[in-house]
Amino acid sequence: MADTLLVVTTEHIPGHEYEVIGEVFGLTTRSKNIVSNVGAAFKNLVGGEIKAYTDMLEESRQQSVERLRDNARQMGADAVVMMRFDSGSIGTDMTTVAAYGTAVKFK
Repeated sequence: MADTLLVVTTEHIPGHEYEVIGEVFGLTTRSKNIVSNVGAAFKNLVGGEIKAYTDMLEESRQQSVERLRDNARQMGADAVVMMRFDSGSIGTDMTTVAAYGTAVKFK
């Protein structure tokens, strides 16, 4: 199997039969520094994309998927199907991102 564990958003992986191992997840919580928060406050006055927060969320998604892969490897999985994201805020300047799915083992 390749070094990178396969993660898909679909229920089926074409050409593979597998058995379900169980639920897997990866989670991260992040906050931006005070400089980014001040910049975001100014941007909020004029509107538009807040690049620092977009970057933070992209990094969070990538890290949560890597943690999901690590969790699946520990369970002996060959892949993860039905991967989804969930996110939320903690307080005013922290964001949490979870990647979750179903770990499977190829037959």
